[in-house]
Amino acid sequence: MDGDSFSLELCDDISRIAAPDWDSIAGTQNPFVCHAFLAALEAGKAVGGDTGWDPLHLVMRDDGGKLIAAMPHYLKHHSYGEYIFDHSWANGFMRAGGQYYPKMLAAIPFTPATGPRLLTGTATGGRRQQLIRG
Repeated sequence: MDGDSFSLELCDDISRIAAPDWDSIAGTQNPFVCHAFLAALEAGKAVGGDTGWDPLHLVMRDDGGKLIAAMPHYLKHHSYGEYIFDHSWANGFMRAGGQYYPKMLAAIPFTPATGPRLLTGTATGGRRQQLIRG
């Protein structure tokens, strides 16, 4: 990012991020990544608690604390509520002695809709690539 410093953090409660800041990078083209939708999932207890979907949104801020990128992220304890069925992978991995869960997932819970997951606002081209590389 051209010498700029930044920080990455995991946020377990989207209400800790100001809605206008989140929405400025989420844009207006997809309602499933807007702050209000994600906050409603958390407030309505559709995620968090014992649901198996623990919010851990990935957040990137510049050295001044401004939100410059984010990704809706969840720590999953099962594969339910996803539209990629990986139960066979999970079962096979566990039979081989591995621990498949918990897993990190960049997704919108219970939503079989395409759309952005890396939220970068108006960043384009090279700037966006720099954000992806970190």
